[in-house]
Formats: sequence, structure tokens, C-alpha cells
Amino acid sequence: MKRTGWVLGFALMLTGCASVGDEDKYERTADLFRASGDSAAFFSNSYGYAVFPTIGKAGFGVGGARGSGRVFVGGQPVGDTTMTQLTVGFQIGGQGFSQIIFFEDERAFQEFSTGNFEFGANASAVAITAGLSASTSTTGSSAGASGGSKNATTAGASYYKGMAIFTIAKGGLMFEASIGGQKFSYRPLGG
Repeated sequence: MKRTGWVLGFALMLTGCASVGDEDKYERTADLFRASGDSAAFFSNSYGYAVFPTIGKAGFGVGGARGSGRVFVGGQPVGDTTMTQLTVGFQIGGQGFSQIIFFEDERAFQEFSTGNFEFGANASAVAITAGLSASTSTTGSSAGASGGSKNATTAGASYYKGMAIFTIAKGGLMFEASIGGQKFSYRPLGG
């Protein structure tokens, strides 16, 4: 139990370092995805999206990840969201990444915004990198070095059950063969 607390504390530290009081962080992060190959097309054909500027992930046997984000519909902010992940299995290291989830239609947005949404084990993300490959899914992830998020590219993404997920590796290295899912909370703005 002590190890779990340490791991979650480290993941929280990773997210807190890069997200102190900066409202423009959501737009800057969305701009990275707008400039990154196939993810750019999703901005014009999706109902909305949730953007997470920094998700910190760490693990040593037991792992955790956490990040705060903002949800947009029609280009306007409508709510805040938090992603939490707990994983168990072989894993060691830490990493930071940005993530965006596109909602294909209003039904997908409504499903996500119920307040307690969780991706199943089949959900996967397209990792956007400029250099070495990186991947992440709710069944585990690995990340290598990126040549820089400003020159990232991606290919071959599509909606799965009304949602499409992209990530950009920000730094760190994590080796992992673990089981776990991403869980999201949602709170409407002003609510």
C-alpha cells in the first residue's frame, strides 16, 4: 500500500509541475494536435473534444496516472475533466504525455460527460511522435523519445465507439506490461 501512495504521489507531481494556473495551456495543447497529421482533421469533423495538457504516469509494480483537462464543444469550453488510471503488472519508470479525446457526435459526448466514464480494455490511442515510436492504451503503454511535439505526425486513426484518442509523449521512459483502464470524471463549467 505504501508503494501505491508513492507511485500516485509521483504521478501527481508530474502533472502539477506543468499545470500551475495557466489557462492558455488547453489551447496550446490543442494547437499541437491541430498541427499533427491526422489528428488535425478531427477538429473539423468532431462534435467536441477533451484535452489534457499533461498526464503524469509512474510505476514500480503498481502504477498510476493522473491529469486534468478541459472539454470543448463547438470550440467553446463546457466542462472540466480529470483522468485517473491505476495499473498492476510489470512496470517501472515515469512519463508525461498530452492526450486528446475527440467525440464523434453528441451521443459520444453525453456518454463521456455522465460524470463517471471509463474506457474499456479495447480502447487504444494513436501516439503522435516525431522520432521513435510510442504507444498507449488502456491495457498498457510504452514511450520512447520524441523529436519534439512541434514536429509530430500521426497516421491511421479512426473513431472507436464514437471516440478517437491521440497522445503526444512529452518526456520520460516507462517499460510496462500491465492491466488498467483510464477513468474520467466530468464537471460542467459553472456547475
